[in-house]
Amino acid sequence: MDRAGKAESMEMLKGVFDEAGVVVVAHYSGLTVAEMTNFRAKLREQGGTLKVIKNRIAKKALEGLDNKGGDGAKDLFSGPVAIAYSPDPVGASKATVDYAKTNEKLVIIGALMEETVLDADGVQALAKLPSLDQLRGKLIGLIQAPATKVAGVVQAPASQLARVFAAYAQKDAA
Repeated sequence: MDRAGKAESMEMLKGVFDEAGVVVVAHYSGLTVAEMTNFRAKLREQGGTLKVIKNRIAKKALEGLDNKGGDGAKDLFSGPVAIAYSPDPVGASKATVDYAKTNEKLVIIGALMEETVLDADGVQALAKLPSLDQLRGKLIGLIQAPATKVAGVVQAPASQLARVFAAYAQKDAA
């Protein structure tokens, strides 16, 4: 890789480290191309992306960012490393943990989330949380539930009156 390519790659990594909700770091040694493609597809379903990166460029990109965990984050980058990242902190971690369960060749090392450096157990715990979309759905359901109940209570007396009038109408008709 020439100097311009390295600079471009480092700028891309700085953007990823700065903007992503979570960056999961994993060793991918032994995965075939088909397995990597399958993993990328599973990440895309969760809104994430997978990149194979050079450790030295990642460490230099982290040097330029003061708030990314310091030396603890740099320790994650050794060996054949791929990063899975997404704007939703749960998306990339959930997809990576799920894929690592089915394929032992993918080994989760840790993750960067904002200023926090997580170990493999932290990534596992993060993957168990509901995603942002699931949380939004639950919140909307909670907000709509009282309005639905109020509408049912307000509508109940009117429907009871309608049934009483209908009963009197049938009685008079008979």
